[in-house]
Amino acid sequence: MNPEYPIYIISKGRWDSRLTSKALERMKVPYHIVIEPQEYEYYSNVIDKNKILILPFKNLGQGSIPARNWVWEHSIENGHLKHWIMDDNIDGFYRLNRNVRNIVETGTIFKICEDFTDRYENVPISGLNYRFFMVPTEAHPPYYLNTRVYSCILINNALKHRWRGSYNEDTDLCIRVLKDGYCTILFNAFLQGKAATMTLKGGNTEGLYIDDGRLKMAQSLQAQHPDICTITWKWNRWQHQVDYKVFSKNKLIKKKDIFIKKGVNNYGLTLVSIKDIPFKKFKKEYTELDFFN
Repeated sequence: MNPEYPIYIISKGRWDSRLTSKALERMKVPYHIVIEPQEYEYYSNVIDKNKILILPFKNLGQGSIPARNWVWEHSIENGHLKHWIMDDNIDGFYRLNRNVRNIVETGTIFKICEDFTDRYENVPISGLNYRFFMVPTEAHPPYYLNTRVYSCILINNALKHRWRGSYNEDTDLCIRVLKDGYCTILFNAFLQGKAATMTLKGGNTEGLYIDDGRLKMAQSLQAQHPDICTITWKWNRWQHQVDYKVFSKNKLIKKKDIFIKKGVNNYGLTLVSIKDIPFKKFKKEYTELDFFN
């Protein structure tokens, strides 16, 4: 089962690593990869040309913001109510089951997230949490409500806002949505495996994050939202800190025409031991990437 809404991967300078693309290929999930024109030759050598969308601009010096807004309009022009937008450094997707993070080999997880989000009339943004935030020794709810959603995001195209700025664009967009009284959903039941920032070549690594980029990022968000954002030194670098508690009054509103059957619906998902996976190549990949630890 694949997602109902289109998936877009924003990518720059990562035709060699292309982690998100590889992950979705393994899952046989359709997607578009969105690139700048000067990099078409490199990407087209390793990715099906039919999956490549070429931006009508290049090197604007604004990070991924112009590409994100272009994707938004592309989705609308093609008649979609929502779209997924993903970073290009996601190495896999997971189902959190009894606090075990199991690798997923089907696009069904995206469909489940879509269906759950579509139950409510006031959730314009939802998405998957990071795998490394789900510590196995701690209990986790199936989702967090009214917080930042990042890197793997489902967006309602009817939302009035658009991406802006150069830094922390995902946090800024979520805060604006929450200030409007809407809700956001960050799923813990389904997760993304994200490569650490600044560990891959390409993307924003060589532009926005170098030197004092981290401090500028925090300062930018604080300037946009001084009422709820502060700057702190954490994990040996400058970080922004947002007080999301002020949005606890935002409550989910279920659509009136939604009927939910009683009982558990696993959407056909089954847990399979790695030893039962038939492809030796995949076994080697899973072992090397430490997916099951």
